[in-house]
Amino acid sequence: MAVQTHKKKSAPLGSDVVAEGSTPLHVQIRESIRSQVRDGKLIDATGRLMTEAELGRHFSVSRITIRNAIAPLVNEGMFDRSRGRGTFLRSNQPENWVGHLMGFSETIRDAGYQAGAKILQQGMTNRHDPAVREQLRERAVWQLRRLRFADDTPIAIEHAFYPPDIGLELEKRDLISIIMYRVFEDELGFAIKDAQQTISADLADASSAKLLGVKVGSPLLAIERVTFSKDGRALELLRAVYLPKYFRLSISLTRRH
Repeated sequence: MAVQTHKKKSAPLGSDVVAEGSTPLHVQIRESIRSQVRDGKLIDATGRLMTEAELGRHFSVSRITIRNAIAPLVNEGMFDRSRGRGTFLRSNQPENWVGHLMGFSETIRDAGYQAGAKILQQGMTNRHDPAVREQLRERAVWQLRRLRFADDTPIAIEHAFYPPDIGLELEKRDLISIIMYRVFEDELGFAIKDAQQTISADLADASSAKLLGVKVGSPLLAIERVTFSKDGRALELLRAVYLPKYFRLSISLTRRH
C-alpha cells in the first residue's frame, strides 16, 4: 500500500499503509525502504538502490521526502553513497556468516564494489607462532599479508599462511586480483570441504590504524579461519581484521531441547 497521509492507496512492492496524523511521512518511507531492501526489493543485482527520482515515483512522494528518508539509512551504515555511481547496500556480511564459505574478493564483488589489494608481505617464513605450526602441521610456511580494499577504501588487513607447496603455486599468480578459493578448486585441484572460524573483537594498534585510516585503539572485527580440503588437510590459515562499519555478524540460532 502507498505511503500517504490522507487515505489508503495501492502501491508497488507492498509499502505500508499510512494513516493521517501518524508517524512522519519520511520516517514511514525510511522503514518501508529498510524492509523492502531486506526482501531484495528496490535494489538491483549489484546492491544499487533506485535513484531518488525512481523512489519518488515508486512511493508517490517528492525527492526531498525520499532524500530525508534515505539520509538516516546512510548514516547508520545500511547504505553507502558513491558520487557518480549511486547509493549501494553496504557490504556488511563479508563471509555470508550464516554458513557460505566465500573469500573477500567474491563477497566484495557480489556486493557491487571493486575488490582490490596491496601486498604488504609475502614469502616463506619460519618466524610464526606455535598455533600456525600446529594448524598447518608445517615447520616453515608461505605467508601472504595484504591490505584489502572495497573500491578505493581500505577496509581489511588479511594475513594468511599456507603449506609450502601451496604457497609456491600461489606466488606464480596475480596476488592482487586472485580469487583464492577458485584457484584452490579450479587450478590446484583441491576440493574444499569446510572451514572453522573464530570471531572476536580487537583494537587497532599503530600499524593497523595507519593502514586502515583510523585512530589507534579504534574497534576492529577480527577473525581466524582454517580452511580444510575434503581429505582433511589444512589449506589456509587466515587471520584478518575488518572495519566494523562495513561488516556485521549474523548467525542463525536454534533452541536445543
